[in-house]
Amino acid sequence: MHPRDQTIFALSSGRPPSAIALVRVSGPQAGKIVTALAGKLPPPRMATRTLLRDVGQRPIDDAVVLWFPGPASATGEDVAEFHVHGGRAVLATLFAALSALEDVRPAEPGEFTRRAFENGKLDLTEAEGLDDLIHADTDRQRRQALRQLKGLLGDRARDWRARIIEASALIEAGIDFSDEGDVPAELIAPAMAKVKVLLAEIEEVLAGQGRSERLRDGLVVAIAGPPNVGKSTLMNQLARREVAIVSPHAGTTRDVIEVQLDLDGYPVTVIDTAGIRETDDPVEQEGVRRARVRAADADLVLWLADSSGVETERTAPIWLVRNKIDLEMAGRPLAESAEGRAFQISASRGDGVPELIAALVGFAQRYFGGTEAGLISRTRQRKQLQETAASLQRCIAVVGQGEELAAEELRTATLSLGRLLGRVDVEDILDVIFREFCVGK
Repeated sequence: MHPRDQTIFALSSGRPPSAIALVRVSGPQAGKIVTALAGKLPPPRMATRTLLRDVGQRPIDDAVVLWFPGPASATGEDVAEFHVHGGRAVLATLFAALSALEDVRPAEPGEFTRRAFENGKLDLTEAEGLDDLIHADTDRQRRQALRQLKGLLGDRARDWRARIIEASALIEAGIDFSDEGDVPAELIAPAMAKVKVLLAEIEEVLAGQGRSERLRDGLVVAIAGPPNVGKSTLMNQLARREVAIVSPHAGTTRDVIEVQLDLDGYPVTVIDTAGIRETDDPVEQEGVRRARVRAADADLVLWLADSSGVETERTAPIWLVRNKIDLEMAGRPLAESAEGRAFQISASRGDGVPELIAALVGFAQRYFGGTEAGLISRTRQRKQLQETAASLQRCIAVVGQGEELAAEELRTATLSLGRLLGRVDVEDILDVIFREFCVGK
């Protein structure tokens, strides 16, 4: 049997041990599995308590079973759910009982979502939104992923695709069915009017400067500076826990340390780098090299020092942060960075750290911009929309050279949107033509 025709199962809840564990089953054998383990099929979509038994009628667990006959299920196939106690022994026994059944196997990563997509329950943008929702670390990421899962981009793309097909149908009808009396003689002008409106809408979405993509990936802030100025102490202050070793000896941090933060719902990765200095130690030299690379790639650099000297290899935002203001440097004038941002803190006591965090939140707000209206969250989505826009631009440019050329560019645009959604049907244009113009009646 082909793997896609087999019935799959997997743990769909958290790692054991837990109070309750959810084991999901999807495929043509799902009903037989429920009957074999629970004794009978419960009413559809009704939680039913039952004693699960293996093929040898040995008890497995006192569980709750739900039965979702396809296609009215999450995957479009017959689906069953077993809510059992979340002990490792219970799950191991249940998995062994499932594996003993014919044409039943453990699911591969993402296979439930893959089957939902193949059965038309999700398009690709919604599947990507589901993946982003699972991996969302902050509330703003969650809201953006939920909008994608609810079809924010997919609905717009389906509308665009339908309108491109309508325009294409007008041109194709003029080419192939011009001898039919019920087909208008002049179809190019209304078709091109639709194309220009569509192009303007797609270009407006593409002009969003990738804010949604940035929210998905997060902001990267590097803490850099000479050795022993308190970079690791500041990292621990921002993380509110001990994530980096703090030592009075210079050169303690040899590698790059990262911590994920949630600043007012914005995802921020803070990087603690090795102290930048000249050294003969080959291990510390590698740490300094990595520190320079990460600082050069960061979206913002917090340069900690007891002076205004900055040793980074980039012109992106650099904030000067003078640490240890509780010691001998207190009261010394502080030079400002090119952006006019400079701070005085005591990372050990926490003085000035709340003001620094507030400034970071403000920077994140400006960096991510108006993400609530963002449609595009992945590079793949942007690429397909760029290809669609390019095809529409070429369609407008070549229409004067021949209707066939314009029609071909519209077909290419339709395919690009089909790839965005994961739905490509070459019969769509003919369907519209025959329905709208009653050709051959």
